[in-house]
Amino acid sequence: MIVNNPGETEMEWFTKVIKNFSFSGRARRKEYWMFFLFVFLIEIVLGVIDYALGTFSTESGIGLLGGLFALGILIQSIAVGVRRLHDTGRSGWWLLINLLPVLGSIIWLVLMVLEGEQNDNQYGPNPKRAA
Repeated sequence: MIVNNPGETEMEWFTKVIKNFSFSGRARRKEYWMFFLFVFLIEIVLGVIDYALGTFSTESGIGLLGGLFALGILIQSIAVGVRRLHDTGRSGWWLLINLLPVLGSIIWLVLMVLEGEQNDNQYGPNPKRAA
């Protein structure tokens, strides 16, 4: 389980997720959103590079480098989402709510911004108190 220290930088939140392939435990909102902020920024940079190199596909909306990066962090992205759901007391199977068009994405967003359970739950101790 990852223990988050209050003095950590934003980049350290990102690298912790990249190094962690675990689907068990809990992830704070900050850990989840810092990871996706960095992924978003990296994808923008890679998109610009792909466009400059001519490897960007307008039909698919992604380039070669961006696609390889997305594929490379797929497991960590799913894992941090599952751990974030665990923090709210939900099973990782709630990840499948994204399969519902539009409504699933709205529900997913709400679940990701909810505060985690204050006490320990079946998925582990509160990561805010472990810090």
